[in-house]
Amino acid sequence: MRSYVPVAAVGYVLVVLLLLVALPVQALLLAVTAPFDRNRVVAGRFLRIVGVLITKTFPPWRLTVDGRWPGKGPYVVVANHQSMLDILLLSHIRKEMKWVAKEELFKIPWIGWMLRMTGDIAVRRGDPESGGEALARAKAYLARGMSVMMFPEGTRSTKGTMLPFKSGAFRLAIEAGVPVLPIAVSGTAHGMPKGGPWVRPCRATAKILEPVAIEGARPEDATKLRDAVRERIAATLPTLPPP
Repeated sequence: MRSYVPVAAVGYVLVVLLLLVALPVQALLLAVTAPFDRNRVVAGRFLRIVGVLITKTFPPWRLTVDGRWPGKGPYVVVANHQSMLDILLLSHIRKEMKWVAKEELFKIPWIGWMLRMTGDIAVRRGDPESGGEALARAKAYLARGMSVMMFPEGTRSTKGTMLPFKSGAFRLAIEAGVPVLPIAVSGTAHGMPKGGPWVRPCRATAKILEPVAIEGARPEDATKLRDAVRERIAATLPTLPPP
């Protein structure tokens, strides 16, 4: 690990410089496109490209996306959550989607400002009112043809293993009448471990799976849908701990 510390340190400096430049550029793009870009696609795609560029600051990361986006959507996109690196890995998917993320990220100076300009959705953990508002915003995006991205585990595990899924994303899909698009993420837990300050070399993949249709499903079927999608993701991963 020690041999990679200087590389990582240089990478952190480059990330700071990149973000310093990116925020005013994003603000300008938003100001120009806001009148005709209700879903903030331009501002969103710009931030995802910034995420891809951030991954280039640490060459020992080997990140790939396996599979193609199926059709035009929209989808409720769900992925297992191993690491903060998941966000950068999924930014390589060349399709804009709005992310539902914990409110704490939106309070981080600079990064949080960029998330808000993108139109991503903040949710306060443990607050039903905030959760309801987040789901309402997500439904509005889906109704306008914009996919929504959620991590149904709600958090990362300390070991990068897959936790039980919560039902919110699947209830959203049923109520909005859109399919679920599962993505299986592997390898990122080693690249950016939870609780540690340094990044590490890794080979990580995001595999886009076949969409799961929700025709005929009712809100009370959200649990069954949740379990089916989790099983589908689990079958793609190298190992799966018990829920």
